[in-house]
Amino acid sequence: MRFPAWKYVLIAFVMVISLLYALPNLHPDEPALQISGSSAGVPVDEALKSRAEAALTDAQKEFHGAELQSKGVLLRFNTADEQVQAQAVLRRALGENYVIALNLAPTTPAWLSAIGAKPMKLGLDLRGGVHFKLDVDIDKALEQRQESYAQDIRRQLREARVDYRGVSEIGAGNLRVRFRTAEDRAAAVDVLRAQFAEFDQTNLIDDGPAIGLSFNQEKRREITDYAVSQNLTTLRNRINELGVAEAIVQRQGASRIVVELPGLQDTAEAKRILGRTASLEFRFTSTQADDGLMTPPGTERLQRSQGGTVLLERRKIVTGERVTGAQSSFDEYSRPQVNINLDSRGGRMMADTTRDSVGRQMAVVFIENKQRIRFDTDESGKTVEVRTPYEERKVINVATVQSMLGSQFRITGLDSPAEAGELALLLRAGALAAPMYFVEERTVGPSLGQDNIDKGIFSTQIGFALVALFMIVVYRLFGVIANIALLFNVVIIMAVMSSIGAALSLPGIAGIVLTVGMAVDANVLIFERIREELKRGLSPSGAIVAGYDRAYGTILDANLTTLIVAVILFAIGTGPVKGFAITLAIGILTSMFTAITMSRGIVQVIYGGKSRLTKLSI
Repeated sequence: MRFPAWKYVLIAFVMVISLLYALPNLHPDEPALQISGSSAGVPVDEALKSRAEAALTDAQKEFHGAELQSKGVLLRFNTADEQVQAQAVLRRALGENYVIALNLAPTTPAWLSAIGAKPMKLGLDLRGGVHFKLDVDIDKALEQRQESYAQDIRRQLREARVDYRGVSEIGAGNLRVRFRTAEDRAAAVDVLRAQFAEFDQTNLIDDGPAIGLSFNQEKRREITDYAVSQNLTTLRNRINELGVAEAIVQRQGASRIVVELPGLQDTAEAKRILGRTASLEFRFTSTQADDGLMTPPGTERLQRSQGGTVLLERRKIVTGERVTGAQSSFDEYSRPQVNINLDSRGGRMMADTTRDSVGRQMAVVFIENKQRIRFDTDESGKTVEVRTPYEERKVINVATVQSMLGSQFRITGLDSPAEAGELALLLRAGALAAPMYFVEERTVGPSLGQDNIDKGIFSTQIGFALVALFMIVVYRLFGVIANIALLFNVVIIMAVMSSIGAALSLPGIAGIVLTVGMAVDANVLIFERIREELKRGLSPSGAIVAGYDRAYGTILDANLTTLIVAVILFAIGTGPVKGFAITLAIGILTSMFTAITMSRGIVQVIYGGKSRLTKLSI
C-alpha cells in the first residue's frame, strides 16, 4: 500500500482552500442602497455621502453603515422595508443626476474578502433579486422610422418628376406631403401608393393640396415588434457585458420589458447602463457664416461638452446603428479615446462622404434620451412622481478630416477614461431601437416561495443523512470515510461556484443532489470491489489497492459520459437548464477527486501504517 506524499499535500491544499472559499456562504448579505452618477462623468465623493446621510437623518430613516466605494456610495439597512423607504427619500433629495438602486451588500469578513473569497450567488428562485420594468417609447420608434421614410418619399417624387412643396412630420407615424396644384397631388397618389403601401393615404387641404400619410396598423405592429425585439437583444448584450449571471430579460405586453437580476449585483451600474439610449451621429460643421445668434436653414446649433456651441449641418454622415465594435483606450498623449469599427455599408458611406471633404471639420454628436423627474401632490394629497422624457444632444468631439476615412477610426475629446469605457460599452452592446424608461423597480422574493425552498433544502438534508446512514450501516468504517469525502465534495462545489461567480438556483441544487448520488455510487463500486477481492483470498492491503485500481476505469467511463451530457446541456440550454448543467459538471469533476483520491488518502492514513493488516471494517 503506497500513496505518494504529493497526493497528501494536494488533498490538504484542496481541503484548506475549499474551506476558506466556502466560508463566506455562512455570512448572508443584507439590504443596501447604492448611489452612483447617472453617467460616468457625474462625481461621486464624500460630499455626496454626507448629503445622503443628512437626508436620511432628517427623514428619520434608520441605516447602520455608509461607505464610499469606487462605484458609488453604499448604505446598509436592517430590513427590505427600510431599504425601500430610504430609496424614496434619497431620490427626492439627490435629484435626477444620481441613480439610487436597490442592492444587497455582503457581510463577508474583511480577511476573507482580502483573499478574494465571496459568497455564492443565488438565483431568483432561491434568493430573489431586483426587478426592473421598462417601457419602450413606441412613439419615438415611429418618429425615427418616419424620418427615413420622409427622405425616401422626397427621392421617389423627384425621380417620378412630381412637383411637391415639402414633406413634413406631424406626429408619431404621420407625414404630410404638400403640393402646389391638385394635378401634382393626383400624380403623387399613384407613386406613393405603389412605392409606400405601408401608409394609409388621406387627401388634405393645408395651405393648398396635400396628402396625409400614416402608418397602417400592420406597419405599426411591425415597428413595435422590431423595437421591442431589438431592445431585448441589446439589453441581453449589455447584461452580458456587465457580467450579470442568471438574469431574466423578457417581454411583457405590447411595449414593456421586464429585467430581473438575481442575488448580489452592482444594480446601480446595471440600472444606469440598461436604460441609457446612447447613439452617435457623425456630421460636418456648417460652412455658412455664423453670427452666434441666427441658425441658418439646414443647420443646427448644439452645445459642446467642453463648453460653447457649434453650428452643424443637419445631414448625417453615419449614425451609431452602423457601429459593429467599440473599444476604449488611450491615444499617444495618454488621453482617453474610443476606437470605432463600422459595418461595410457604414464604411462605404463614411468613405464616400469624406473622400472629397478633406480639410473640413467633422463633429461627433452624442445623443441620449433621459427623463426629468419631479414630485407633485395629487388631489388626495399624495405625493406622486411625474416623469417627462427629453432628448439631450451634445458634441463630444470636433476634428479636421485629414484623409478619407473608412470602417475604422477613433473618437477623442472625452472627459475621462470612465466616460470612454461607458460609451464603448453602450456602442458595443448595440443601439436601442427606441428609448426606454424605468416605470417600476422593486426587490423580488424567491419565485418559488420561501416555504417551498425550505422544504426543498430540508428534503435534501434528510436525503443526505439517509445516504450517510446507509453507508455507515453497510460499509462500517469505510462508510464513514465515504461520508467524509462526500461532505468535502459539497464544500468543494460551493467553493468553486463562489470563486467563478456562478449563480445557484433550484435546478442547481438538483444537480448537487445528483452529484452526491454519483459520488456515493463511485464509493460503492470501490468498496464492493474490495469485498470481492477479499472473498477471492487477497490480503486486506492487496484488496484495497486492487479495489481502487480496478474500479477506477469503470468510474471514469461513467462520469465522462455524464460530463459530456452536462456540456451539451450547458451549450444548448438556457436559464434553469444551464444552472443544472453547471453544478452537475462541477460536481462530476469534484466527485472524481473526493471519491477516489481523497477517500484513498484517508484509507491510507488509517490502514497504511499497520505492519500486519489482517481485517478491514467493510
